Amino acid sequence: MSKTIIAKAHTNIALVKYWGKKDPQLMLPQNGSISLTLDHFYTETSVKFEPTLTHDQVTFNGQRLTAAKAQRIITFLDLIRQKSGETNRAIVETRNHVPTSAGLASSASGFAALAAAGSRAAGLELSRSELSRLARRGSGSATRSIFGGFVEWHAGHDDASSFAEPLQDPVDWDIQMIAVVLQASKKPVSSTVGMQRVVETSPYYPAWVDTANQDLGAMRQAIANKDLTQVGTLAETNAMRMHALNLSAKPAFNYFTADTLTAINAVQNLRAHGINCYYTLDAGPNVKIICASTDTAVITTALQQYFAADQLIIAKPGPGISITEA
Repeated sequence: MSKTIIAKAHTNIALVKYWGKKDPQLMLPQNGSISLTLDHFYTETSVKFEPTLTHDQVTFNGQRLTAAKAQRIITFLDLIRQKSGETNRAIVETRNHVPTSAGLASSASGFAALAAAGSRAAGLELSRSELSRLARRGSGSATRSIFGGFVEWHAGHDDASSFAEPLQDPVDWDIQMIAVVLQASKKPVSSTVGMQRVVETSPYYPAWVDTANQDLGAMRQAIANKDLTQVGTLAETNAMRMHALNLSAKPAFNYFTADTLTAINAVQNLRAHGINCYYTLDAGPNVKIICASTDTAVITTALQQYFAADQLIIAKPGPGISITEA
């Protein structure tokens, strides 16, 4: 009898980012990356393979998706079927506690949860490392959401060598992120399209790969030293170099809005007044502020000059994936 398996995976925000694939089919990145998994944002997904079904049924946030809209999920289910020998179609129900496609890593938590629930429902008992490799095939950053705390994704050179592993979990020192949620809507250029355009057209792309790989070693050391200043400084510089690539692509594009720049300027102003805080951004307009919890009040008070209180979400280091049977 088929089982319903439920998995919960949290988003991660990259501190050293990957931006560009060297193998789009296997989702192998051009460079490694390091992230922090967050407690506040997560996806819960249930999967059941059902002999009576003639096609996969995917429900997202309470709405049944058409086959066209569910195609990326169905393709991933086909990969699970291929690996497991499962022949039945699946019922998938997923609920995102993350704004989708707005640069808050919804695909990371989404495909990590789908990989865990889907593989277990299909009878596979995968290790965390194997789950990380599987999740990568759905979304590159999902490879990191299998784990909690600080996580490193090794770029690798083939399917077996490209996976993530925890650097520090649990995180036993004072570091958090304040997410400034500016736009919970679909971004103008998808991450997949943006990465490909940058790799193919930016004259600065080789320099990005070199500096990002240098950042990995420095970030590992900063995390080991529990050095918030160094973690924040490296993350901020790495993020802006990534976004500079987008401006150097042909045609150029960017994910910033006027509010993005307002938030960045607010962080820079706070730092100029002695508050130890730093910003990072993924492929979207939302700004994430790296800081200590002891500075939460002063940072949120300053930001509320520009943003509503409910736009400021405090997220602490979060856990790795959990899997249960319904």
